Amino acid sequence: MTRLVELEERGPRRLDPSDIDDEKGDVAVCQCGLSESFPFCDGSHRRTHDEDEGTTYVYEDGQRREVERVVTAEDASDAGD
Repeated sequence: MTRLVELEERGPRRLDPSDIDDEKGDVAVCQCGLSESFPFCDGSHRRTHDEDEGTTYVYEDGQRREVERVVTAEDASDAGD
């Protein structure tokens, strides 16, 4: 499966002691791109467990939908040739 992730930041997030979870004593970094507290994991990855291999998904407004293909600006400009 593939997931489209849109990021807006232009720099790194530096971790400091306040980022450590008092209850768990660790920091979990998001790898799915869906966390509301990105770059930290908030458990949002649980929504991805039933994604099908070979399918591309977009998550918007809390909803998941499948997309047939992704067209980039470069692909669109090549189509005019």
